[in-house]
Amino acid sequence: MSNEVSTRGRRRKLQGVVTSTKMQKTITVLWQRQVRHQRFGKFVQRHTKLHAHDEQGTAKVGDLVEIMETRPISKMKRWRLVRVVRTGSDVRHTAATA
Repeated sequence: MSNEVSTRGRRRKLQGVVTSTKMQKTITVLWQRQVRHQRFGKFVQRHTKLHAHDEQGTAKVGDLVEIMETRPISKMKRWRLVRVVRTGSDVRHTAATA
């Protein structure tokens, strides 16, 4: 059993904010990161919108979620929801106090 896990490899996990839940069983997650500019060395913000599978529909707009890379589920979906890290009200509250 443990050999199957080692041959399968590690799947990437990312954290992002849910921007849309308008599709059935699908959420749109905004993944932001900072990368160093190749020439100037300044840090630049980059973002990517990813479609993730949410079977139970637990995630809401504004929630901070953790998603995991998985097999292709549809044309656009290559990720699935692992857990909701913080709800949207908690994320907005911490941003306002910071």
